[in-house]
Amino acid sequence: MKNFALIGAAGFIAPRHLKALKETGSNLVAALDKHDNVGVLDSYFPNADFFTEFERFDRHLDKLKRKGEKVDYISICSPNYLHDSHIRFALRYGANAICEKPLVLNPWNLEALAEIEKETGKRVNTILQLRLHPSIIALRERVQKSPKDKVFDVDLKYMTSRGNWYQSSWKGDTSKSGGIATNIGIHFFDMLMWIFGEVKHNAVYSLTPTQGSGYIELEKARVNWFLSIDYDDIPADVKAQGKRTFRTLSMEGEEIEFSDGFTDLHTKSYAEILNGNAFGLQDARPSIELAYDIRNKELTKKP
Repeated sequence: MKNFALIGAAGFIAPRHLKALKETGSNLVAALDKHDNVGVLDSYFPNADFFTEFERFDRHLDKLKRKGEKVDYISICSPNYLHDSHIRFALRYGANAICEKPLVLNPWNLEALAEIEKETGKRVNTILQLRLHPSIIALRERVQKSPKDKVFDVDLKYMTSRGNWYQSSWKGDTSKSGGIATNIGIHFFDMLMWIFGEVKHNAVYSLTPTQGSGYIELEKARVNWFLSIDYDDIPADVKAQGKRTFRTLSMEGEEIEFSDGFTDLHTKSYAEILNGNAFGLQDARPSIELAYDIRNKELTKKP
């Protein structure tokens, strides 16, 4: 059984990590968050020590190390702009890191983390769970079997409405979240490049705090994308069903269904990491570079 610590226990994504830890037979010994709304721990690891101050969390982990009870992994579910620092802490402590997306906000941060990996002998693992989705795996295999010169026409739309709180939180601050392309879209950009290959051309048509759109030419696809956290952008028939999220991926006019099966993907990710089949720094690089390019690129008119 591997021992874990978790940073960001009160965050939105933390319950998926806690569930994955439980379902892979792992043990959470300590958790950190400056907010103390962490009753979710009772459902998974009620005996885990909890801290609201980093200094006390750090001291506790150091004490465990000195007792020969060092944690093996530190899972990172903190705000995006803190990922880099928390990964460094994990590696220098002597643990492997498991970090949510985006791994970092800027491509050059990856170089420094690679150096610390070499220095410490520990590994940075990231969660690229869409690569483990059966429908996405099947689509990738289908594309790989297509003629070499075949370039597919692809449309991606992802709308996941957020309330007024969003812009008042760190997620509404581009310097902390990376903006909508990073905070909302990076999952899908990684998926698209994993399926269709490297970026050949990137154009951004619109980019606001609540919405973005553009065009990406990949080795095997011409992709039009649209992202939004505005409830008004969700189709009326979806709203009528009481839903606040809508995602669609079409290839050559054919709908690719991948709405189901998300709940277990973090558990699958953890199982792969523990079996030595993890996604690391270089796997995360393409989507980090693309998201960075999108938020820094001059807008162009849609043809």
